[in-house]
Amino acid sequence: MMMRRRLIQLYAGLLLYGLASALMLRSGLGLDPWGVFHQGLEKHTGLTFGTVVLIVGVVVMLLWIPMRQRPGLGTISNMLLIGIASDAALALIGPPVWIPARIAMLISGIVLCGVASAAYIGAGFGPGPRDGLMTGLVARTGLSIRLVRTTIELCVLAGGWLLGGTVGLGTVLFAFGIGSLVQFFLAMMDHRPAPLRPRLT
Repeated sequence: MMMRRRLIQLYAGLLLYGLASALMLRSGLGLDPWGVFHQGLEKHTGLTFGTVVLIVGVVVMLLWIPMRQRPGLGTISNMLLIGIASDAALALIGPPVWIPARIAMLISGIVLCGVASAAYIGAGFGPGPRDGLMTGLVARTGLSIRLVRTTIELCVLAGGWLLGGTVGLGTVLFAFGIGSLVQFFLAMMDHRPAPLRPRLT
């Protein structure tokens, strides 16, 4: 029963993450750093946003090899499903016209991203490709998680912005709010063994 619940939580979280990405993208008010990078690549490749998400996930996974990181079910599922879910949601959701609707869509996307991240992380089936890159670099370099994550996200944000990705209010709100949102929702959805759980205070 617990395994079934964890699997449902994993896949619900991944699908919701795709929806959250689509909401932020359609708001036109700015994306998270990786979203900016994905959108920038989308503009230069002619591929769909979700296809870019999938391809970048595969490339990031290849970077795990020299770090001897081992993917889990959650890692592979993350790589495959978020891009598919993003494209499906983008096909159903059009860009809103009115500013209040765009702001509501942006905030909904950010909050939903917090819920979705907590759900798939808390299911305990392994980190996503991008999170695994971070933890692998931390293990290899001995640097802090904060420094490594900040460096990675600043690099992809700068690259995405140079490629034409949307940086704006959403980018700022995401940067300042996502950590607290994930922490809040993870407290309710964390099924990982106690030694694998970070301190929430």
